[in-house]
Amino acid sequence: MDRDDCLDATPQDRIQPYMDAAPIPPAPTAPSRFPLGTLILGILLGCVLLVGFAYIMRGRVVGFLMGNRTSFDISSPAVVDKIRQLSRLETVDYSMDKIVGGERQNAYLPDFLVGDKLLLVAHGEVIAGVDLGQLKAGDVYVKGDAVKVLLPPPELLTTRIDNGRTRIYSRTTGLFANADPNLESEVRLTAEQQITQAALSDGILDKAKQNAHTSVTALLYGLGFHTVDVQ
Repeated sequence: MDRDDCLDATPQDRIQPYMDAAPIPPAPTAPSRFPLGTLILGILLGCVLLVGFAYIMRGRVVGFLMGNRTSFDISSPAVVDKIRQLSRLETVDYSMDKIVGGERQNAYLPDFLVGDKLLLVAHGEVIAGVDLGQLKAGDVYVKGDAVKVLLPPPELLTTRIDNGRTRIYSRTTGLFANADPNLESEVRLTAEQQITQAALSDGILDKAKQNAHTSVTALLYGLGFHTVDVQ
């Protein structure tokens, strides 16, 4: 169609050549591909996660049913052995200072001539407790989660004079007398006896029994018993 014809043509005639032209086909798209190896890897990973989750859940269920409690051997022989391992349970340490005197006298002569007199400031220590090595199998009764224990009686385990903290306060001898070397030893022995008696009078054995009761009770609760009777 020339220029003149185009001018004389109707609008429909003008666009008809463009409408008669063949349509442009759409650009082809590449087909989607999913690698087979990636698919297999995903399946394996899913299986591993599933097995792991099942194992964790199984452990939680078993732990819930079992209570997650540590197992202890609470038979009578085992309990006796555990208590005996405490051995000599020293529960009370009693110490004090004591002024003790001693002297040598002559029946016929005055002290200022032949006498010998000594004053000693003694520091003593008394330890009391329970010797759990004496515990017998028949002293322990176990029934389920309950236990009853009969402890050996409390006793004085050690009595001694501390030489480092003991001193002679005064020593007086007569004009014609020599210091008796045995007098100090006798005074020390007397001081030890008096300190021991003072500890007994102060109730050291009762305190030792009470402290041993507390220690053994705590041990038995630690072994898993719910009812504990220590006598």
